[in-house]
Amino acid sequence: MSPGPVLFDTHAHLHFPEFDGDLPAVLQRARAAGVKWILTIGTSVETSRAAVSLAEREPDIYAAVGIHPHDASEADEAAFEELQKLTESSPRVVAIGETGLDLFRNLSPREVQVKVFRRQLDLARRAKKPVLIHCRDAHAETVEMLRAEGVREIGGIMHCFSGDEAVARQCLDLGLLISIAGPITYPNARKLPTVVKMVPADRLVVETDCPFLPPQPYRGKRNEPAYLPITAARVAELRGVPTDELGAQMATNALALFGIPSGQ
Repeated sequence: MSPGPVLFDTHAHLHFPEFDGDLPAVLQRARAAGVKWILTIGTSVETSRAAVSLAEREPDIYAAVGIHPHDASEADEAAFEELQKLTESSPRVVAIGETGLDLFRNLSPREVQVKVFRRQLDLARRAKKPVLIHCRDAHAETVEMLRAEGVREIGGIMHCFSGDEAVARQCLDLGLLISIAGPITYPNARKLPTVVKMVPADRLVVETDCPFLPPQPYRGKRNEPAYLPITAARVAELRGVPTDELGAQMATNALALFGIPSGQ
């Protein structure tokens, strides 16, 4: 019997309070489910510090540091200096983000989101790290900014991709990977199946975005990395390939982007 796919969860927030009570058990379940690597991702200076601290304690967890568009209003000069310091001081930091634009909730003014996004793209370029991009109701603006800021030099991931096929092609043209999350398993996922089928296998990754966006069987509950195989299986089904084969390819894609040796 196959042990199941080996997977890389490219977007998690394991350092968030939702996991304070049972993180060891969450990690045990993830490892038992075949999730061999996890990237835990900061959304503010405080959570970026927590992400790095967790990654330094667990050999299969890596960190990204960044400021989410929701938190952009809090980003002062000291915040950018701290992100740079975290990036330079810890080898566990393999990406910059989560950053981007969110014109759906607009929790920070648009012009502030743009400025903070641009600063983090600059940090990613200087640090030679890929960028993890949040984009909600802002596809045209995000793609244009990524093009103008030369994202192709560093690469990155369109996290929890929610656009259509045309947007996906624009992102692929910029050299980005496309990440698929739990919503691909939802009955009302209309545009995503088409995207999943057209993205080249070497440009595709999967994520949980835990504790958010659990796959269909766990909707309404806290998401966790152990549920990633459900999303991976749906992606593989749509593409008509074995989950083991696609899981290995997607893990290879993530490892290459983040510069992580596959044996680690």
